[in-house]
Amino acid sequence: MPIANVIRIMCCVLSAHAKIADDAKEISQECMSEYISFITSEANERCQRKKRKIVTPEDVLWAMNKLGFNDYIEPLTLLLHRYRELEGDHRSSIRSEPLQLIKHCSTPASFHP
Repeated sequence: MPIANVIRIMCCVLSAHAKIADDAKEISQECMSEYISFITSEANERCQRKKRKIVTPEDVLWAMNKLGFNDYIEPLTLLLHRYRELEGDHRSSIRSEPLQLIKHCSTPASFHP
């Protein structure tokens, strides 16, 4: 995961006056990347067993459940359903705008990746 994305996520959670040490940014990036790889690898193995080449959101949810991240399954499933509902609405419109499902937070003016 790019460090700029990690910093943006961290800034959304922290107060506007908080400062983040460089080593905290780096270790957070390593952890997030490892987490994503861990789940994606499990989802990919499932696809290979089923002789499929495309990892679906359901594969990711299945992998998260198998790996013990059960607390995330329900909220992510609800988000996926909402996304698909909105995506269906936007597909029927020629001039649709990008979906804004994730709450965007303002990045502090002092933010420089």
